[in-house]
Amino acid sequence: MKAAVLYGKEDVRVEEIEPKPLGQGEVRVRIEAALTCGTDLKVFKRGYHARMIVPPAVFGHELAGVISETAPGAEGWRAGDRVVVANSAPCGECFYCRQAERDQANLCDDLLFLNGAYAESIVVPARLVEKNMLRLKPETSFRDAALVEPLACVVQGLEETAIRPGERLLVLGAGPIGLMFVALAKHLGAHISVAGRRKPRLQAASRLGAREIIDVGDGVDLVKHVRKQQSAPFDAVIEAVGKPEAWEAATQLVRKGGRVNFFGGCPSGTSVSLDTGLLHYSNLTLLASFHHTPRTIRRALEHIENGVIHSRDFVDGESSLSDLPALLKAMTAGNHAVKTFIDVRE
Repeated sequence: MKAAVLYGKEDVRVEEIEPKPLGQGEVRVRIEAALTCGTDLKVFKRGYHARMIVPPAVFGHELAGVISETAPGAEGWRAGDRVVVANSAPCGECFYCRQAERDQANLCDDLLFLNGAYAESIVVPARLVEKNMLRLKPETSFRDAALVEPLACVVQGLEETAIRPGERLLVLGAGPIGLMFVALAKHLGAHISVAGRRKPRLQAASRLGAREIIDVGDGVDLVKHVRKQQSAPFDAVIEAVGKPEAWEAATQLVRKGGRVNFFGGCPSGTSVSLDTGLLHYSNLTLLASFHHTPRTIRRALEHIENGVIHSRDFVDGESSLSDLPALLKAMTAGNHAVKTFIDVRE
């Protein structure tokens, strides 16, 4: 079958590879929708991810499709089932998995990650089949379903930030994740401001329900840009950029007694400098949300199947699998598509 294999830094090759045989409890899924992701771009530029993928390996992790083969032990599943598969599953045995009331399986000591969306098919390990593969309704499109994984991370972030109806929320960043925060926060009844760059993305934020659009220009002096254009204090700020300077700005832009979620992951080895007096005397709550849990994966699919989230609002590009290496290089150089659908048959 044809697949995109990551070999190292900015080195992805589309090759013919031999499909893996199924093991106990596994299934094979014919991929009908695969989407690009900011995390994939970071991995492409770095050449690896210590926890998620070690090259050489088939690349990509946002997918939906149809089961084409099942192995003994894959109880309840059969060929022809339409499914979406998360990119990880917790072990169910470690300290974090056993604290059911805390719902912290995202912190599992032995998260099993799944890559291989940029291919004609993928073998889903037994643990994912059991814990994080979900059946789709007949009317649910594969493109919509493939948004489940990033949306589940956003669900996690919003719940941990405890956004309430009527609150004023500032989202820093208008990329795919920032736009998902806008759509879900709007659904929750929040009043949303978005600070970001690039006119098409800011227009998308407005369409999704942001009341206040703040163009930060070149991004220099972010705090000054936002304060100049904001109309009222922010109860909460979500940083969805992943830069230390944006983390620092977030603490300066939230009101006294407000909450800041450092959602965007910064480059490895970076650090931030925070004003201790500001944090203390403004009584700020700081948190950082990571990944998702089986519960938020299911909650994300509910949002999609209830019509809250549509791929048409986030997927604005299309590419063949053969052209994926060139697409990734274009994304590295500044391709401004929000998300791109990868046709794995071409």
